[in-house]
Amino acid sequence: MFLEALGSAVLGLALAWFATHRLPHRLPPRLLVVPTGVAGALFGAFVTHSAVGAGSLLVILVGALVVSAASLSLLLRPAERFRRRSATA
Repeated sequence: MFLEALGSAVLGLALAWFATHRLPHRLPPRLLVVPTGVAGALFGAFVTHSAVGAGSLLVILVGALVVSAASLSLLLRPAERFRRRSATA
């Protein structure tokens, strides 16, 4: 169980680092992005471990990665080129 938590935290950290380097203009400051990625991965590992049990480390890490990516996607802001002005502006 310790390896599941450690592996999912490292995956969340790596995903958050990749997101901050790939999309810095669409994300809030790194101080918010990194803990969100790690917390999402730990929560995803907990949920996946509760659902499938302790038998499959790879499945738990995939679940952690999916939930971490989903939580990081909630932080994304729209790109400037796709913003439209409202009719009243």
